[in-house]
Amino acid sequence: MSLGVCIKGPEGIVLAADSRVTLEAKRGNGPVIPINYDNATKLLSFGEPHNYVGAVTYGVAVIGQRTAHSFIPEFEQKVLSDKKERLSVEEYAVKMSKFFMERWGEVMPGPPKYNGQQMTFLMGGYNPAEAYGRIFLFEIPGNPKPKEQHAGESKFGMSWGGQLEVASRIIHGFDPALPGIIKQVVNPSKEQEREIEKQITKLLRFPIPYNVLPLQDCVDLAIFLIDATMTAQRLAIGLRGVGGPIDVAVIRRTKAIDYIQQKEIHGNIE
Repeated sequence: MSLGVCIKGPEGIVLAADSRVTLEAKRGNGPVIPINYDNATKLLSFGEPHNYVGAVTYGVAVIGQRTAHSFIPEFEQKVLSDKKERLSVEEYAVKMSKFFMERWGEVMPGPPKYNGQQMTFLMGGYNPAEAYGRIFLFEIPGNPKPKEQHAGESKFGMSWGGQLEVASRIIHGFDPALPGIIKQVVNPSKEQEREIEKQITKLLRFPIPYNVLPLQDCVDLAIFLIDATMTAQRLAIGLRGVGGPIDVAVIRRTKAIDYIQQKEIHGNIE
């Protein structure tokens, strides 16, 4: 499931993700067993001149038996190799969505036959001649058309997804399941339901001033939410879908993607 975070701040874009991939295994007629791998790469980046964009992925961990990151060399070779100039963030998102829709269609059923969890991408970066960054979200296979988040020069904020039970309680003040629980218990009208959620968010949300948040604080916020989720999951009963090292990168208008922290391949010699 994982947790991916992308923050659009006035000083730059922050991308962050954990490293846990959760798969399901079953032997014969036995129970389904969750299997975790804690060294997956879910923060995706590309070589020059395409290094002013990056992406985080969450949701479905694999297409067939392969992670999103394992397809990146193919994406760069087949889609980006003949592009000698930087594209817009939206153009990258469109090309990447098309590429992963094709990979999905090779081994997986598409809508409406497939109604399971999506493989979601948040792509953030800078257009060549613009002052502030952009973020686009697309979901494979259900919603492949990239949709801009926090659109507009003066609109800054955080986009995120995955296991949000802990992070949403911190930022929004309530679990994502709360509106559904209220609907079951109280059975409000559609209008009342929207008003209840609006008021809960307004009164309980954690007041973060994204418009003035320095880039370092954006980095700290992303790490805090992922680390808090991992810590809470270690102490609770439930799906521990967020774990492993936290990868974090920033992109600035005048500087390509820069990894603030990134797991490395290593041996067992201390």
